[in-house]
Amino acid sequence: MNQFGQIIRNLRLENELPLRKIAAYLDIDQAILSKIEKGQRKASKTQVLELSRFFKLKSDELLINWLSDKILVAVENEDLALDAIKQARKIILKNK
Repeated sequence: MNQFGQIIRNLRLENELPLRKIAAYLDIDQAILSKIEKGQRKASKTQVLELSRFFKLKSDELLINWLSDKILVAVENEDLALDAIKQARKIILKNK
């Protein structure tokens, strides 16, 4: 699953922007951005924040999807994934 990359691709297409323009803004190669959009490469947190500025979005919107993808990669094929996520949630809430 690649929710984050698809969101970036959709934003780029909705705004009729070529890969090269966003890649230049991020100071990365077009091929890297293409791989991010396809889920073949992960964006860094810095890139996520820069993309939120570029598209004038609240950073939380993109960060949540980016983090969600990271979690899915770690647990999506595990039988106990939902139980593990519930446990992690408890720990996160306890530590806040």
